Amino acid sequence: MFKRENIYQIALGATIMLALAGASGSAFAGECPADKVKEGAVTSGPDKPVGVTDTVIASIDLAPKGDNFKGQMLRMRKLTIEPGGIVPWHEHSKRPANIYVISGTIEEYRSNCLVPIVHKAGDVTAEFGKGLAHWWKNTSTEPVVLISSDLFEDAMKDPHMM
Repeated sequence: MFKRENIYQIALGATIMLALAGASGSAFAGECPADKVKEGAVTSGPDKPVGVTDTVIASIDLAPKGDNFKGQMLRMRKLTIEPGGIVPWHEHSKRPANIYVISGTIEEYRSNCLVPIVHKAGDVTAEFGKGLAHWWKNTSTEPVVLISSDLFEDAMKDPHMM
């Protein structure tokens, strides 16, 4: 179990890494190769999580920002995906997210990529856009740890794995 100070350090570290990645202007690691980009390349995937521990580290109700933010939350989660584990098929047209890979190597099967995208420790991936859907699988022999920071609607209906 994490101590509160460790959770804050992880959250701060992930936030700093995401900010640096965005400020650098460079491409994120673990992207689909340009010659493999194709809309509709993957149209479905597993529909249930397997071997995933999904822990909400923190969340912020954005309603005080005004009516446009009513019902929306900013959330940070730690996901641990065991070997063979699966983060199921989900889409990001309404739920932008940044994913930071803390440790391990994991494959992403994205709706607009003909080949699996490999993400390694230190990689950041941005997930947002109309038609963007995907699923992830840990094909390695070690657990993978991710930090996910996302904007989502309706906390009462959110099962963490949408």
